[in-house]
Amino acid sequence: MRALVEAALEDKGISARQASLQIVGHDGLIRDIRAGGLPSIDKLEALFDLLGLEFYFGPPRDTGPIETLTLDGADYAHVPLHDAMLAAGAGVFNGSETVVETLAFRREWLQRIGVSASTARLARVQGDSMQPSLWHGDMILIDTRTNEPPVRDRDQRDQRRSPIYALIDNGEARVKRIERPSPDQMLLISDNTDYPPELRQGTDLKAITIIGKVAWWGHTNKD
Repeated sequence: MRALVEAALEDKGISARQASLQIVGHDGLIRDIRAGGLPSIDKLEALFDLLGLEFYFGPPRDTGPIETLTLDGADYAHVPLHDAMLAAGAGVFNGSETVVETLAFRREWLQRIGVSASTARLARVQGDSMQPSLWHGDMILIDTRTNEPPVRDRDQRDQRRSPIYALIDNGEARVKRIERPSPDQMLLISDNTDYPPELRQGTDLKAITIIGKVAWWGHTNKD
């Protein structure tokens, strides 16, 4: 459980102190968990709800049917690859979201990174604004269950990079790092310094739909 809580705190961008204060009013809750303690059920339930974890003490469970296969004693899940490009620069209009094929991912690995096979989707990147992290043609694994970028007020000492999300921006599919300094502000950030951050705030946020968080990507080397 401790590892799950630590990973969820990192994913949500919430400090241990912030989580503890919100749940119990003092900073001891996460400290006790790190020390091997087991809080009461009501406190755990509130903490899991805050961190987006299911209260059955485990990684996210599959919420729908998935196609599986067993190879050399290991279980694999088929994750659909959609006929869609996610622009790293300006948006891309995708006329179809047809599934063109599926790729098999080991279910134990998906669980380890906190992704449910039933909510995982694959797509490809177009453009250069997310280089050197994401390159044109790269395949990305999207966790559609994680579709609410956390609000966090970061200070200068916090050097963590913002998480990457797939999103629809004014009807166009894009992939960007997202930072939310407040509930009514969202920064779309590129890794390529040639592309400045884009601020969305107020009513502009209504034009954005988060598809999900990018949990993994794969790059094919081309000489």
